[in-house]
Amino acid sequence: MKRLAVLLSLLASTASAETLYFSAIPDDDETKLVERFGAVADYLSAELGVDVAYVPVKSYAAAVLAFRNDQIQLGWFGGLSGVQARALVPGSTAIAQGEEDQSFVTYFIANADAGIEASEDFPDIAGRSFTFGSQGSTSGRLMPEFYIREETGQAPEELFSDVGFSGDHGQTLRLVASGAYEVGALNYTVYDQAKADGAPEADQAHVIWQTPPYPDYNWTIRGDVDARFGEGFTAKVQQALLSLTDPELLASFPRASFIPAENGFYQPIEDTARQLDIID
Repeated sequence: MKRLAVLLSLLASTASAETLYFSAIPDDDETKLVERFGAVADYLSAELGVDVAYVPVKSYAAAVLAFRNDQIQLGWFGGLSGVQARALVPGSTAIAQGEEDQSFVTYFIANADAGIEASEDFPDIAGRSFTFGSQGSTSGRLMPEFYIREETGQAPEELFSDVGFSGDHGQTLRLVASGAYEVGALNYTVYDQAKADGAPEADQAHVIWQTPPYPDYNWTIRGDVDARFGEGFTAKVQQALLSLTDPELLASFPRASFIPAENGFYQPIEDTARQLDIID
């Protein structure tokens, strides 16, 4: 019995020493992301009582692949990348979203010299050059493409003179502000933050239209974490996220707070992605 007790103690010690790895879709400059999520890792480690490490990735697809390959167990995903990640790892669950993610919107922005006025109706941008963000972005590609098709009856390649993919929202803003593209679509929080920070790019590119609201970003966790970190670990991670009140940490997302989420919230995203043949 004594030998068994020692063995169980050693096993428990080994399990508790395991590190929880998480990542996030690279929707902004990598340096900013490392700074943002390094602080989040420290917060989670203190709350959960396990080592937590942030793993930077180069693309949305890489974030999903890391989740599938168990290189990360927790991810801050967009609506589409979250749907993709959960489909690849049965039992994984969306556990939290930003308060703002219940009703997210995409901004369509135009270069200040393009002569396109802001409108409540979908703007006349046929024949212009246009850039999306990442090909796997909900707010930078999926939903803007959906509304382009919905409002015009045309695919982006038919409507615009040139179509690009910038890679992230911050780069979309820079490209439109520079005039490299006349019009672009990006995450509204990135634009609003740039405006609040007095970034010159926000003066050279103005909002001409915004989409109707849709669900977006979410924290998704693998279904096997309770077996690895102890019963109730998923609930513990969720509670740590819902209890995050530090203004600086929240501002880094930026979100006012986190609220509970579940997989079903993102069914509209999955349905739209299937309609556009982005996922099977």
